[in-house]
Amino acid sequence: METLKLVASYLVMLVFAPPVMLGIITKTKAVVAGRKGPPVLQPLYDTLKLLRKGAVYSTTTTWMFRLGPVVSLAAVLAASSLVPLSGTPLISFNGDAILFVYLLALGRFVTVTAALDTGSSFEGMGASREVAFSSLAEPALILAFASLAYRSGELSLARMFAPHGGPGSAASAVLALGSLFVVLLAENSRIPVDDPNTHLELTMIHEVMVLDHGGPDLAFILHGAGLKLVLMASLLVWLVLPEMPVAGRVGSLVLGLAATAVVIGLVESSMARLRLIRVPQLLVAAICAATFGLILTLR
Repeated sequence: METLKLVASYLVMLVFAPPVMLGIITKTKAVVAGRKGPPVLQPLYDTLKLLRKGAVYSTTTTWMFRLGPVVSLAAVLAASSLVPLSGTPLISFNGDAILFVYLLALGRFVTVTAALDTGSSFEGMGASREVAFSSLAEPALILAFASLAYRSGELSLARMFAPHGGPGSAASAVLALGSLFVVLLAENSRIPVDDPNTHLELTMIHEVMVLDHGGPDLAFILHGAGLKLVLMASLLVWLVLPEMPVAGRVGSLVLGLAATAVVIGLVESSMARLRLIRVPQLLVAAICAATFGLILTLR
């Protein structure tokens, strides 16, 4: 019975958490701008609408273009089983943090490959930027994980993001939190790294790679991107939450995800997108913060 409850709660989180979190971000930006904005569930309505449509494929593309959206969503779904979305993860073992990073990298790889398969120089430009920025975001993510792994003594996400005491531990956790938040913005194409709502060719990164996708393929990509945002935000929430009973962990996670969405909306409302040459500097700062956190942990 407990297993069925865990699987059911996971399914609910996987289906509803991504569109709701994206909707809260959009609603927050609308409120700050003095507008009413779309309903919170609008991303869910858009996904359902795309699932009912057909897909058009160019004669230039190959099987890789069709495989990209499916594999990217499957990779994120597999990564979600390692994150405690329902208080405890579906799968947990020592070293699953490394698998988590590799699964996210796999999803990015197939998305970039599908973009290059179109033969479009425009999508190739976006793929090049995506790979360049991810090459800086991944070291920050790995260094932050290394700091948390050394603090907990394990390479399991469930143990790494569990509460740990000590002043040095708190300082390293704060640095890891800041580094992971920057990685979250970069990996999910949020301001100041990228603007998910832009249509300006010279500044598009992630959105330009999926311009040729439509129908169910685009729905898979959008839901997978929202789910990746939920996973990384969940890790931030678990890093902040104190020790509590399992019964209250799910409710605390939901409130934490909503609060994270509001914070992201406020960040996007208070600043503009950075120039492309400034984005690497931001990611290098995240690497430095994660490195300092690791040094504090090793002391």
